[in-house]
Formats: sequence, C-alpha cells, structure tokens
Amino acid sequence: MSGRAAETQGPPGDVPAAPPVAVVSALAAEEVPVRPGELLGRHTSFRIGGPADLFVAVQTVPELQAMLRVCHAHEYPVFFLGGGTNLLVSDRGVRGAVLKLGKGFDFVEWDTHANGASLRVGAAVPFKRLVLQTIKAKLAGLEFAEGIPGTVGGGLLMNAGAFGGEISSVVEAIEVVTEAGDAVSIPRQELDFSYRHLALPTRAVVTAIRMRLAPGEAATLQAKVAHAKARRDRHQPRGYPNAGSIFKNPIGEHAGRLLEVAGLKGARLGGAMISERHANFIVNAGGARAADVVDLMGFATRVVRDRFEVALEPEVRLVGDW
Repeated sequence: MSGRAAETQGPPGDVPAAPPVAVVSALAAEEVPVRPGELLGRHTSFRIGGPADLFVAVQTVPELQAMLRVCHAHEYPVFFLGGGTNLLVSDRGVRGAVLKLGKGFDFVEWDTHANGASLRVGAAVPFKRLVLQTIKAKLAGLEFAEGIPGTVGGGLLMNAGAFGGEISSVVEAIEVVTEAGDAVSIPRQELDFSYRHLALPTRAVVTAIRMRLAPGEAATLQAKVAHAKARRDRHQPRGYPNAGSIFKNPIGEHAGRLLEVAGLKGARLGGAMISERHANFIVNAGGARAADVVDLMGFATRVVRDRFEVALEPEVRLVGDW
C-alpha cells in the first residue's frame, strides 16, 4: 500500500442472474420498462458497480406501484438506487430488481406565504439545484446543503447534513409507496431520524418530500452558501469519481483528521485511492473495482483502530452481491 500509482483493473465482467420469466412477463403486462443486465457503474457517482439482474426506471407513481406489486407478489427483491451517491455497488452487481425514479419525479411545487413557503419536492430532484432555487426565492433552511450530491430523496434517506444543518430540520412529511404498492403519507412526528439515517418500512420508496422553509435575507443566505462552497472547494477532491465521505465522524472527532494523522492520504489499492486532498474520501483514480475500495477501507479502519483505538464506521453503503 503506497501513494504511488498502481495498475488499474477494469470491471470483472460478472454475468447477471436470469430474472424469473414470470416477473418479466408480469412487468411487461403492466407496461413497466425493464433493462436486464444494466451495469450500475453507469448510475453511481463512484462509477463502480456490476450488473443488475433487472434495471427499472419508472416515471409515475402508478408505474412505481405496478412494479412494486409485481415484485412483491413474486417475492422478488427490489433495491432503490436513488441518485447513486453515498453507496458502493459490488463488482458482482445486484440480484433482483434495481429501481430508479425517472424525470416524472423531478418536480418542485411551491406554496409561498408570509411565514416562508411550503414545498412539495419530488424525490428525484437534484439536491444542489433545490438549494439554489430556495436561495433565489429568499428561503432559509437548506443553505447547509450546498454541494451535497445526489437527489433529495437520497439525501432524505441518509438525513444528509453539513455545517451544523440536516435535512430532517425542514421535513414536514414524506410520501412513499410501500412494497405492497400502496401510496401513503407519513407525517414528521412518525419519522425516525438519526445521524445520517432515516428508518423507513421495509422496501418503502420515497416519492416526494414536503418541507417548510422560513423567509430569509438574500445577502445572508448567499453569504452562507458562498462560505459552504469555499470550504468544500478547499477540502474536497475534484476531478475523480467518489461517493462522498467514506466514514462517519466518531463522537467528538473527525474521521478525516484521524486518517490524515495516520498518514493515509494518497494510500492506494488498485484503482482506489484515499484522496490527497481530504482523507475521508476514497476516489476512483481510474478503473477502480468495488473490491479495491472495500479492501482500502478495511486497511484504513485497521490503521486508525491500532493507532487511536477508534473504530471507524462506514458512512458509504455497501450494496449488492458481495
């Protein structure tokens, strides 16, 4: 393990499992489009990931309900991909159906009033774009999220936060479709948020988030966003695919500081490298495989544990067939 460049490896070429004919036929009967064997590296910010047995991109709630009902009836597993950030997909891919929300879930409905605004936001809306729209509308509450990648739905599931703010602070309710295909709304008081996590019923898929934002002063909001952007630009890696922070911050400590003090910046295994700019990022330096990233995470975890007696926990989700 060293900071020197190493030879990189391409995808392993694993073959997806053939999906059951009954599932494919039932989805076809519901006019739900599927793509067998889709490489998931095309849909992740890491640009890593093997094939899905079935890849399904839905555009409407009825289409989503039909897809989930079919899979539920046939006991066929479903994984919700979201924006493809904050996760690492196995080189072997994902067994079952991989679900992605299409453009039909990219919308923002505005209800402005004297006390700010109530928003209904589709789960496929890019988080960065929503932040810019709310700042332009002089609404406060999401300025902390400048630069957070992925979709609003993905940000909700990981209770995305930065610089002292979290998305949970503005959520009033969420709309989901259950694994049985039922569309329901869940109010804020019934949502179980914790650090970088939202507990949801098994296989429930978030379709929209209702938020309440307070009025803000344009100059103040723009200054906060500019400050957050400057901090990210100074410290976060640029030019390499990555999945965001790899490890959660231990209580009272920063994972990046521990990794840097341990001398791990620039450590490399295959195509995966600990960023030389911020040690809590692993980047795809070229042809990285999921196995490279996992092995590098394990190495970093052992070094930090041995040196500081601190057990780092992954923030990135490991997904698929390992």
